[in-house]
Amino acid sequence: MSPNRTASNSNCPESAKDEDSKDSGQSFFNVLVLGLGNILLSDEGVGVKAVEELRNRYVCSHAVEIVDGGTMGLELLPYFEERSHILIIDAVKSGRKPGTITRIEDPPAYFSSKTSPHQIGLADVMGVAVITDIMPQNITLFGIEPKQFSTGLSLSTEVARNLSRLVDLVIAELKIIGIKVQAKEN
Repeated sequence: MSPNRTASNSNCPESAKDEDSKDSGQSFFNVLVLGLGNILLSDEGVGVKAVEELRNRYVCSHAVEIVDGGTMGLELLPYFEERSHILIIDAVKSGRKPGTITRIEDPPAYFSSKTSPHQIGLADVMGVAVITDIMPQNITLFGIEPKQFSTGLSLSTEVARNLSRLVDLVIAELKIIGIKVQAKEN
């Protein structure tokens, strides 16, 4: 099973090397937005739901690839290659109030605590990326404190209430990086 990649004709194509990216002056950017989580375990799926909302609400520059990484482990390694930036979206157990959003600028250090099964896999991916010298210098984790990991497809009220805000923070980060992002018209 592989992560869900955006199609080449979607609103956020996979390659930063497209002609449009040259025209936009952003060919030096190759940004990955990676949503992680298990959608079958309630709040654990928030990263996947966030990238879905991002795709539904925004049109991104060709310099951005949006990936539903689900609960993948080492299968994510190829996605780390030749990236200028990686933005990870996930549930983050920090002991704070459910729904609290956290921005972590050193995800490898955070993931060393291994708080969920897919994060063990991501810690391994980051370790291999460092060893093979493909780890981007710019990695940021956007997390939200979960309330529950019980079986179910719905997010808790506290997490669902802040999902749009979480997506907006990722969009703001893309803009800070210098990526063109535009809200879709309803």
